Amino acid sequence: MTNKEKIESLLLKVKNPSRYIGGELNSVVKDKSKVDVRFAFCFPDTYDIGMSHLGMKILYSLKNSRDNYWCERVFSPSPDFEALMRENGLLLYGLESLDPINEFDFVGFTLQYEMCYTTVLNMLDLGGIPVYSRDRDEKYPLVMAGGPCVCNPEPMADIFDFVVLGEGEEVNLEIMDIYCEMKKNGSYSKKAYLERIAHVEGIYVPSFYDVSYNEDGTVKEYTIINENAPAKVKKRIVADMDRAFYPEKFVVPFSEIVHDRAVVEVLRGCIRGCRFCQAGFIYRPFREKSAENICHSTKCLCESTGYEEVSLSSLSTSDHADIDNILEKLTEYTEGEHINLALPSMRIDKFSGDIMEQLQKVRKSGLTFAPEAGTQRLRDVINKNITEENVLSACKLAFSGGYTQVKLYFMLGLPEETDEDIIGIVKLADKIADLFYANPDRPKGKNGRLTISVSCATFIPKPFTPFEFEPRISDDEIRRRQGILMGAAKGKKYLNISCHHSNVSTLEAVLARGDRRLCDVIYSAWKKGCRLDGWDEYFRYDLWQEAFLENGADMDFYACRTRPYDEVMPWDHLDYLVSKRFLIRENQKAHNAQTTKSCREQCAGCGVNVETGRECFG
Repeated sequence: MTNKEKIESLLLKVKNPSRYIGGELNSVVKDKSKVDVRFAFCFPDTYDIGMSHLGMKILYSLKNSRDNYWCERVFSPSPDFEALMRENGLLLYGLESLDPINEFDFVGFTLQYEMCYTTVLNMLDLGGIPVYSRDRDEKYPLVMAGGPCVCNPEPMADIFDFVVLGEGEEVNLEIMDIYCEMKKNGSYSKKAYLERIAHVEGIYVPSFYDVSYNEDGTVKEYTIINENAPAKVKKRIVADMDRAFYPEKFVVPFSEIVHDRAVVEVLRGCIRGCRFCQAGFIYRPFREKSAENICHSTKCLCESTGYEEVSLSSLSTSDHADIDNILEKLTEYTEGEHINLALPSMRIDKFSGDIMEQLQKVRKSGLTFAPEAGTQRLRDVINKNITEENVLSACKLAFSGGYTQVKLYFMLGLPEETDEDIIGIVKLADKIADLFYANPDRPKGKNGRLTISVSCATFIPKPFTPFEFEPRISDDEIRRRQGILMGAAKGKKYLNISCHHSNVSTLEAVLARGDRRLCDVIYSAWKKGCRLDGWDEYFRYDLWQEAFLENGADMDFYACRTRPYDEVMPWDHLDYLVSKRFLIRENQKAHNAQTTKSCREQCAGCGVNVETGRECFG
């Protein structure tokens, strides 16, 4: 039986078979006999999650814009289909051709979160590809990775042939062009190719470096073992967002996905400098798209997909310098076409009556704000740079506009957090509730009931942030603090509180700041049955604990200790343009509860403008 015949024979035996068949509107099918390079773009999670990811949409369309390149989508099967695949010898395949991924030239993974690592190994194995790079000879595809987690790729360094640091719109085509050229002139070998692309800015080849350790288990140094490797690998950035590639079509799924709407990126980077936020630092410098570009993309995507909702995407959309003009231009189109406009990443201090009015013209979307901390002192520690008055003013404005539901995001376990800060979350919610009930124009009856949803994640220290030196608090302490929060909220019917699972955040903290010794731990966990670890129903913390024990690794060493400023971090040989001196300075200011102004107000000297040779704001 062919791969296609095997697939068709199994689809009626699984839930959501439309995940596994391809053929959706705007998917790209090419004649493989006329294609020079085939790329399997792998998202290490299920179709419903992966199809919502903007980066995949951009790079899928970018690669397929070249006639001689063909990029196909690959997702992790759910356990029911995986079991059938293994029972019937069906290899993991690309959705466009239904060909096994071991027949492709490149197999590329996007690493969006650390909890996907065992799924990467599982997908390689399902595709008939050895998981360790040392076990793959010339007959296997090149296996690569990109995405935010590769700012510390060391826990997966033995898996990938190379990784792409930073933004991929330009470098992805460069690595495919080099491969195509070497294949055509007969100079290709895996080793020769890796030595060639090691000279390309943004490319890190882990096997070209060796690492040694001190007696206390910390990293001693990284040593170059191939002369083609640079001493430090600098991330790639796209300098001009208006000239960057952006698709005019998205693949439209047959079934509902997590974010089932058109998405338009409006800017990249962030001016705020929240000290816990990895994305705010690794995506610097701050770059905006023009209103004309944004409006053009919105119209193209809505017309080519039929979506009735469009979301403006960025780390902080309301920080766009021309946001009022953008919303005015967009609503002229979206209101006429009955398309809902969503602004999911909105700063509390930028929420205004004009913005609220624009967002309500077609359909009233929910409002989400992220104070992050319950007291002003702790918000200063994390450099959130919003006041309680900002929070209350935004909520009061929302209530005057008819809103009865507000979602608030907070973190537990932040550096310098006290029990008083935790209780402050509920006290802030009480003040918001008082504002609602003091509003004489509030909706009455059942439809006028206030709901405040408080979602509390556990703080996880991440590389390339001022808090990369900080410990994650222990599981017992997390549960104690969660208990304080739930106790303070007891009996408040308007308040819904949810807390993230502490074991998941423990492992995420370990993998985020881990080194190469964790490769074998991840492999052991996968062999024991771990995969799709970001899903509560599949996560097996006990198996992970066994894997750490068997490999002589200690979770607390990676997650729960303070790291001195002079310690060599596993990612110190990688350059994301933000200087370590700046991170140390910001860490010191955090412990003194001192804030740093936004980049637009005053340059904080993070080093990005020096590295890029341009001012962030001109």
